[in-house]
Amino acid sequence: MFQNSDIAKLIIRLSLGILMLFHGVEKIINGISGVKYLTTNAGLPEFLAYGIYVGEFVVPIFIILGLYARVASVVLALNMLMAIFLAHGGSLFALGEHGAPVIELPLFYLVLSVSLFLLGSGRYSVNSK
Repeated sequence: MFQNSDIAKLIIRLSLGILMLFHGVEKIINGISGVKYLTTNAGLPEFLAYGIYVGEFVVPIFIILGLYARVASVVLALNMLMAIFLAHGGSLFALGEHGAPVIELPLFYLVLSVSLFLLGSGRYSVNSK
């Protein structure tokens, strides 16, 4: 009776997009000096840090709307891979104070992004088929 995969896709899209959007808004309000530091500390050019605005603000809006959600989910997955690499590169298997992996949150967003890429945006999206 309640076997509608399109509703499940909508829930995944809204959860991923809204929760990630909070991170983007925080970066807009407080700046990205920490991301710039991590980027340059890893030997990468500082301008790459500005990609965080795309990955954590623009892309979540696309995901929420279901507008090119597969492409947006790939961009978000790459953003999360960079977050894991830059912030936790040497401690991928380290555990935090509560026993969870320190990469738990970015890993969760990465897995949801890959899931969205594989599933697609579903019927309840701007560019549904």
